[in-house]
Parts: sequence; structure tokens; C-alpha cells
Amino acid sequence: MKVAAIVPAYNERERISVVLDAIKRAETVDEILVVSDGSTDGTYELVSADPDIRVVKLDANLGKGGAMRAGAMDTDADVVLFLDADLVGMDGEKVDAIVRPVAEGEADMAIGIFRGGRGATDLAQFVAPYISGQRAMKREIFLKIPRIDGVRSGVETAITKYFRSHNLKVSRVGLTGCTHHMKEEKLGFLKGFSARMKMYYDIGRIMLDGHEFRK
Repeated sequence: MKVAAIVPAYNERERISVVLDAIKRAETVDEILVVSDGSTDGTYELVSADPDIRVVKLDANLGKGGAMRAGAMDTDADVVLFLDADLVGMDGEKVDAIVRPVAEGEADMAIGIFRGGRGATDLAQFVAPYISGQRAMKREIFLKIPRIDGVRSGVETAITKYFRSHNLKVSRVGLTGCTHHMKEEKLGFLKGFSARMKMYYDIGRIMLDGHEFRK
């Protein structure tokens, strides 16, 4: 069973190498794709210089859902693993732990949940595990989710709604010591806080009225 790791990235030049190094150390991943989602900071140039990684370059920023679908369409893998580009504390063993429940037929999707990384991200994923961006799933199922390419920050919530509505099996995997860079750290407090509020709005909208993602 072929597994492709897909990393959607928008202006993550300073952080993405850590994630890619972790994927390279995994035993279960056959292919690595980075989707540069309209990046302007040199993310594409940095990653495209690595012969072990394929890069999908999107000229315009489509948002996370669009980048994820572009990556999934660019591979013939049976299983797709999506990882955020700004992770801290990820390693090959954690990558394998997310992939294996799906690759071994135990689940249709596996979601990685932060534990012991930092209080804020641990709490967020404990309360709402459906927001985690670290997840493996069968590619054919992911590509059936309607209008996923138009979703930005709420894409993980939309995916979870689809899996729940179709009674698909989901497994949770603890990622001890793993967290990510927060928006305020990457963008500064004001821009980061504004981006966070937009993210919460998108998530809330899909939670309350996401009928199209249950079809």
C-alpha cells in the first residue's frame, strides 16, 4: 500500500525543514509532496532544491483545503498523510504512528493529537480533536468530500463531518511532545490574533452549518 505525505505550506520557509526531516525518517512513507500555496517567502525555492521531495506550486493562495486537494490529486498513493508545515517535536516514529492504523486497515482515518507539547495547543486539541491537521486517510475517501477545495481554516472540521456522517472508522493517535508554532508567533500579535479569529469563525461556521460536508 503506497503512502504519500502531503505538506500544505504557505510562507513556511523558516519552519518546514523540521517537518520534512521527520517525514524522511519515517518507515511508512513512500513519497513526499509539498504544496506551496502561493508562497512568496521562498518556500517553493527551498523545497524544490531537495531531490527527495516533489513540489506542487500554486501561483495563487487557494487556502488549506485547496492545497490539500491539489496534493492528493498529484499522487496515486492509496493513503495520504497530511501534516502541517510548522510542527515542533515531530519525528519519524510519530509519522509512522499516524499512518499505520490506516495502512494496516484498522481505520479509515487516523488523527494525531498533541500531548505534552505546550499547554495551549494540548488543551485546544483535547477539547476539539477534530481541528488537528495531522491526519492520515484513504485517498479515495478524501477525494470524495464535496467542495473541500474551497475550505480554508475549517478544512479539518469539514473532513471530520464527512467521516462521521458516513460512519467511517476514525482512530486517535497521541503525539507526545509535539506542538506547532502559533499564529501570533509567526505573524506578530495583531495579525496573528486576527488570523486566529478568522480561523475560529471558519471552524464555527462549518460546525454549525456544514451540511454540504455530510453528503
